[in-house]
Amino acid sequence: MTRLVSPSAAGIAVPAPIPRPAPGDVAEADLRRVVIVDDEPRLRQVLVRLMTRDGFACVDVGDGQEALAALEAEPTTLVLTDLRMPGMDGVELLRHVRERWPDTAVIMISAVADVEVAVSCLALGAMDYLTKPFHLEEVRARVGQALEKRRLVVENRAYQRLLEARVAEQARRLETLFLASMQSLADALEVKDPYTRGHSVRVSRYAVAIGRALGCDARTLAQLELGGHLHDIGKIGVREAVLNKPGPLTDDEYAHIMTHPEIGWRLLAPLLVEAPGALHVVRSHHERFDGSGVPDGLAGDAIPLEARIAAVADSFDAMTSQRPYRSGLTMEAARAELRRCAGTQYDPRMVEAFERAVRAGEIELGA
Repeated sequence: MTRLVSPSAAGIAVPAPIPRPAPGDVAEADLRRVVIVDDEPRLRQVLVRLMTRDGFACVDVGDGQEALAALEAEPTTLVLTDLRMPGMDGVELLRHVRERWPDTAVIMISAVADVEVAVSCLALGAMDYLTKPFHLEEVRARVGQALEKRRLVVENRAYQRLLEARVAEQARRLETLFLASMQSLADALEVKDPYTRGHSVRVSRYAVAIGRALGCDARTLAQLELGGHLHDIGKIGVREAVLNKPGPLTDDEYAHIMTHPEIGWRLLAPLLVEAPGALHVVRSHHERFDGSGVPDGLAGDAIPLEARIAAVADSFDAMTSQRPYRSGLTMEAARAELRRCAGTQYDPRMVEAFERAVRAGEIELGA
């Protein structure tokens, strides 16, 4: 029995509820380092004494460039920086910190009580804004508030990652359930037409090989694989007397069996919303490059790429397969027929890609 396999499919175990990170989950060691930036040494000394008393490891520097070097050297929780300094000022330093160390809290310090400047700094990501002269207890309170804001930001980011992991896990579970439903359809078709089982596996393999030769991306290759497995699923709606007829089909019987692409498309359209390329294979693998195919009479590049690939893969396997009413062609004869019909039934570029896949050893008769 054919099994439809996706590289990203996983088990169906129901995931446990997401725990929200507790405040204590933020490492205490990570909350103990502060870089103090000011071009006034005496003010730096005052802040260093205050922060050291409160248990922080302090690094004090005189300008923005030195501050960046200190931040590069070791993870830092908090930056206390003057606004106006020679060289790199506090605003430019703030931009660098927000871009490179988004989890580091920044408190701006300025001798100018300018509301517009304060608002602009907060808009750039500063946690707070202090005006000189300040009381040490005010500094202590603002630092406490800034670290609490930082903790909430870090906690919410971790929670967001957990949510994303949960969504990804649910997506994998849905994909597994989807593949199981597709498998049930494939099994039902095999009961009606045992030939379809091996045919669909080979068409899927050939289509992926052609897609690789064309340089298709991983998503397209995955949809070619799935579409190849399911391209004949519409034959579920074809009368068994016609499907299993041991001899050539009449015109009416042929017209009836060629309804299977649209039947399959109608059956799978609600299920393959996230796999439009696979749906293209199911609906359009019997379109012809010259526009005389079914069900829509598409021509040339109006036929979806995946369907043009599948048309070559499907025809090659059909020509080389043994059926009760005829013998299969040799590989060389089938290749010659593909080349003969390039430009009319098949896209010549797909036939060329098929030939490259054969020469590369990715397509072998009976593989």
